[in-house]
Amino acid sequence: MTGQTSRGALLPHGLPPHARLPYGLLPFTAWGLTRAALLLWVSGVLTLGTLDVTVDVSVIYRGWYETLLSGTYPLDDVTWQYPPGAALAILSPALLPFLAYASAFYVLVLLCDALVLGLLLYAGRRPGIRAAGAWVWVVGVPLLGPTVYARYDLMVTAVAVAALLAGVRHPKALGALAAFGALLKVWPALVLVGVERGRRTRAAWSAAALTGAGLAVGFALWMPGAFAFLAFQRDRGTEIESLGALYFHLARHMGWEGRVELHYGSMEFLGPGVELVSALALGLAALALGWLLVWRLRARAFAAHTPAQAAFTAVLLFTTTSRVISPQYVVWLVGLAAVCLAFRGGGMVRPAVLVLVAAGVTVLEFPVYFAEVVASEAWGVALLFVRNGLLVAASLIAARRLWRETVPGAAAGVSAVPGDQPSRVLR
Repeated sequence: MTGQTSRGALLPHGLPPHARLPYGLLPFTAWGLTRAALLLWVSGVLTLGTLDVTVDVSVIYRGWYETLLSGTYPLDDVTWQYPPGAALAILSPALLPFLAYASAFYVLVLLCDALVLGLLLYAGRRPGIRAAGAWVWVVGVPLLGPTVYARYDLMVTAVAVAALLAGVRHPKALGALAAFGALLKVWPALVLVGVERGRRTRAAWSAAALTGAGLAVGFALWMPGAFAFLAFQRDRGTEIESLGALYFHLARHMGWEGRVELHYGSMEFLGPGVELVSALALGLAALALGWLLVWRLRARAFAAHTPAQAAFTAVLLFTTTSRVISPQYVVWLVGLAAVCLAFRGGGMVRPAVLVLVAAGVTVLEFPVYFAEVVASEAWGVALLFVRNGLLVAASLIAARRLWRETVPGAAAGVSAVPGDQPSRVLR
């Protein structure tokens, strides 16, 4: 009709074409504002609680940096519990010699953060991909507070996100990136678990094996002590934020004679029963591995989003059952949840939301009320119950969703999540 904008000229949200924001401008604006706050926190301009979370970078990482520059891994430091590729993250501030070590580290983490957002937005232009994943990343990372920029886990998460997005079209790239990520912090190897059987699995897993073997040999020849971390990791106990630690938090109020000490780089429970609870945690992790193996053997319906779903589920299971659930581990889950929700029909909406809520609770238990957690006070223990309960719920829901979508005969009764549409099944 004359004088009225035609219906076809309107965007889906009722905005005329001239009012449309450039693609990605809104999420990048939100990203910029939230990341400015994170930089102000790690720079000390803003404070969140009384605990300084930047000591890991300014003291521990800086000390490792000096040791690595001397030509060896930190063989005498039991807090070095990382694969040999972690040396690259610790040495990376050398790329910005005009900045102090800590400042250079934060800038590089910021760049990796921006890279993840850029990858999610770029992928969002493909058919079957949407911008929801980018928004999960924009919102989820700052929910963890300054800790997320004061550890190198975000760098590792960027590698895992890149692997899953590249793997949609290039399984060999997925395999190579997964191997590289595994040599940074082990867990990115789990992005391989959901690759479709047959040619794609052979391509991805062979690329991972070749890349991993080549890099491992290279690191071993580069400096002595490349794999000393294995012994240090084996001797860890039950960290006070883990699922098993909840037992000791309650037991302290009923006469338990143990204590909390800084042990192997984290606050751990030491005393009667700790070895048993740690063994039970390892048993739960073994059960999780067994479930994943059974799922892998029985799964048949592989869609474009299945590798992301499987990786998200696997990392949830192993994070939840771990003897250590450090706050920065949650950024792994945020990144994988973002990739899951990037796919139309990728599901995992409910566990992704639970992970985002868990991120918000995590920043309360560390660093804001960490003193209460260490002392097993009611408020600190309550925060741990909520955070760990959210992760357990997310793990179970994700595992159920993955099983029902991929295992023949299990799909009956699956209720669709609003807005989800089936993705293309890979052939």
